[in-house]
Amino acid sequence: MTASCVIVEDEPLARSLMADYVKKVPSLHLVEACSSAMDAMEVLRKHPVDILFLDIQMPEITGITFLKILQKKPLVIFTTAYSQYALEGYELDVVDYLLKPITFDRFLKAVDKAILRLHTAPSVSVASAPEQKPDFVFVKDGTRMVKIMLNDILYVEGMKDYVTIHTRERKITSLQRMKALEEQLPSDKFIRIHHSYIIALKAIDVVHKNEVQIGSALLPVSDSYKKAFREFIEKNQMQ
Repeated sequence: MTASCVIVEDEPLARSLMADYVKKVPSLHLVEACSSAMDAMEVLRKHPVDILFLDIQMPEITGITFLKILQKKPLVIFTTAYSQYALEGYELDVVDYLLKPITFDRFLKAVDKAILRLHTAPSVSVASAPEQKPDFVFVKDGTRMVKIMLNDILYVEGMKDYVTIHTRERKITSLQRMKALEEQLPSDKFIRIHHSYIIALKAIDVVHKNEVQIGSALLPVSDSYKKAFREFIEKNQMQ
């Protein structure tokens, strides 16, 4: 059995070392070595893996926060220079906790633990735990990562490579594509009505023939999304 893995490490030398270690182990297949949690999130959406080598102290999002918001969790091996996070790591059911500098022998022991768990206890492993969707999303706002509760979102407006998330209290503009954000939003609470708009079901005030009214905003419903939107509304009327 070959286990697929992703490395998340913001330090280039440490990232390169971990990648070299992975390549020396025949039972491991490296999918990607990422420099940030946000890059890793995109990779894991497209390529679910068995094992995640995860640094803890990283800019924007720590490894612990990243693990908590992941919807589909692989087995996790923490890699860090800070021993004070060990207890919290084990409370999150991580496989192992590697302190830097990491030797190859110690790396192999952690990998053996992960492979053993994949083989002998898949039904209780983190990788096969029931999916629990968070009630929030993190989006990048300039140099900050902003947490937005799903219940606060009214609608999302797309503008090329940016999205603007409209809430009752504020607007947050983030450098990302609509498709990436759409995949994070629960499909039973949000619906895309236009190439440039995703709306929250609970925020709808009035549905017109070709528009949706949310507060003072009138948002167009394009022909390509009209059928799916109508079925979405009808389905929720029956619930």
